[in-house]
Amino acid sequence: MQVSKPTTLVATRRQALKFLGAPMMLPLTGVAGVSASALLSGCGGGDDFEAAQMVSASFSSMAAPNLSNPAAMATTYVASSLDVSLSDGSKQSFKLAYAPFFMTGSQVPDGKGGTVLAGAYVDIKNQPIMDKSVAGKERQFFSDSPDGTSLLSLANPTVTGIKGKAVFAVVQFEYTTRAQDDKTDMYGKLPSPIAVLTLDQDQSTGKLSLVKYHNVDTSSAHGLWITCGSSLSPWSTHLSSEEYEPDAFSLLVKTPNKSQAEAQAQFKAYSKNLFGDETKANPYHYGHLPEVTINPDGTGSIKKHYCLGRLSHELIQVMPDNRTALMGDDATNSGLFVFVADKEKDLSSGSLYVAKLGAGFSLDTAAAGAALSWIKLGSATSAEIEKLADTLKPNDIMDVAFSDPKDVTFTKIWIDGGNQWIKIKAGMEKAAAFLETRRYASYLGASMAFTKMEGTTVNAKDKIAYSALQNMQKSMVRNGAGWNEAHGVTLEKAVNAGAVLAHTLAGGQKDTAGGAINSEWMPTQTKALLVGEDIAADALGNLANPDKIGAPDNLKFSEKLRTLFIGEDSAYHVNNFVWAYNVDTKQLSRLMSMPAGAEATGLGVVDDLNGWTYITSNFQHVGDWSSGLHAKVQATLDPLVRANYNDRFASAVGYLTAEATSVKLSKV
Repeated sequence: MQVSKPTTLVATRRQALKFLGAPMMLPLTGVAGVSASALLSGCGGGDDFEAAQMVSASFSSMAAPNLSNPAAMATTYVASSLDVSLSDGSKQSFKLAYAPFFMTGSQVPDGKGGTVLAGAYVDIKNQPIMDKSVAGKERQFFSDSPDGTSLLSLANPTVTGIKGKAVFAVVQFEYTTRAQDDKTDMYGKLPSPIAVLTLDQDQSTGKLSLVKYHNVDTSSAHGLWITCGSSLSPWSTHLSSEEYEPDAFSLLVKTPNKSQAEAQAQFKAYSKNLFGDETKANPYHYGHLPEVTINPDGTGSIKKHYCLGRLSHELIQVMPDNRTALMGDDATNSGLFVFVADKEKDLSSGSLYVAKLGAGFSLDTAAAGAALSWIKLGSATSAEIEKLADTLKPNDIMDVAFSDPKDVTFTKIWIDGGNQWIKIKAGMEKAAAFLETRRYASYLGASMAFTKMEGTTVNAKDKIAYSALQNMQKSMVRNGAGWNEAHGVTLEKAVNAGAVLAHTLAGGQKDTAGGAINSEWMPTQTKALLVGEDIAADALGNLANPDKIGAPDNLKFSEKLRTLFIGEDSAYHVNNFVWAYNVDTKQLSRLMSMPAGAEATGLGVVDDLNGWTYITSNFQHVGDWSSGLHAKVQATLDPLVRANYNDRFASAVGYLTAEATSVKLSKV
């Protein structure tokens, strides 16, 4: 940033840099008791920073990149800005940029004077898992798919080598797409790693620099399975996920169909890579909620909670009461689940509920929406469910028929885009509720209607929660696979581009059996907030309107900005985007574009971290080409993507920042 240096502006420039975080910081908060808006004012020059107050902030949208600039389509591209309105009627605008902490597959500092491989895979004994797919080029597997990220601080950090303040991040790695031979599919065949990052926060610029990377030992949690989205708990722990829980019944079928055979092969490979034995992994140990606690020395520990239901945990949101957790379920015939903990800041025991929809669900954003009632599935502690997981086999819990057994003692359920018939064994209701959660929820009559229910977040001021539906297909569409009119969701046609739902929250609720629900944060009504739009392929190949959301996935809400942030996982946008939606002005702004073929992941918002505001964002599986979606761009973009991201094996972990070049210290 080039600025003339009269004496009276030296302090001004220093303060403005801290506000704007040149070049690594999003310019949203004030410091040292001075408001953010005060740092912007500088009326008439000098040091009078109290002349104007910040009234509101909004994001200016950028255009989607196209083939007139192929380089922009092949990288993380940011051309948006943050616009701040002041009480004197003036405005300031700050250009945004993207700054990575690291690329997976690179060597990063281990905090001990050495380095460690970022995103690397290890087995249950923390030994490297080697990729031997190319003879003579054996190397340790590393992920191309970083996902959920939490950013936080601790009161008394002890990490050495910090010049500013220590900030910590937890990053989980969902999977790796392929082996280095570029053809061997590795999805779900490796235990997910999870790492604690120690970052040095420069107090004059807000810049975050990686000083230590620590792999968390996951052996106490039986290893981790496909860790997808995450959230930061109100008590500053990292709430992870285990998506697409392995189906214990499918894994035990002796004469499986093709999909069951693939599931069996995947789980055997996972077990072999984790334990060295393809028969040792127990499917009931996966599909739960892991929680990571960060230690002051930059290490971390993990525990897995078994009492929040065994389902496709994507991303949960704990409400401001420190007890109520809203959960998505990323599957076909999925449901909306809530867990209410017995104690604050402790997810080790509580009660699990699933929603039943009343009439009125539609995609009309002006409609009132549908009422929600809640079926109680059960109450349990994590310890007792883990013990059940250790000892029970699927057939101990229930009998499952994959075709109609013509037996009235079986109950028809809707699951995975089809039907099954189940019979609960005597006394096994609790085991069914917490180890076969989706089957049991359907058995009890829940609205298991949704498809790909992904991230959740909360707007605490308005008591509204949000859920992302990556797409609306099959079980949500009349006569679609897995559709049941009694579930209360009937669309006349699929919407592949998905939607974001808004849930009204309230207390004083009772479950369908009349029992009181001990929470002031239960969803009582749901309606459509934002809906994507399917289109015929455009000039780039987009199959969803690029100026609307397409397959929303990650969601995070900023209370200070009154903004819902949305990250996409779309097979309908050539480039996936990160969006900002102001819930007051209803303005939807495109903030960032991911490299073509990559999914936007790791979305997180911290309104105030030592006086700074951060928006984290990662991406995964760059250059994952689809023959239909990317047919018009692949030939041009593939060599660029390969050059940028280690032949498509690397992805970035990072965050949105403000450019220093946008600083204007006085109004003229």
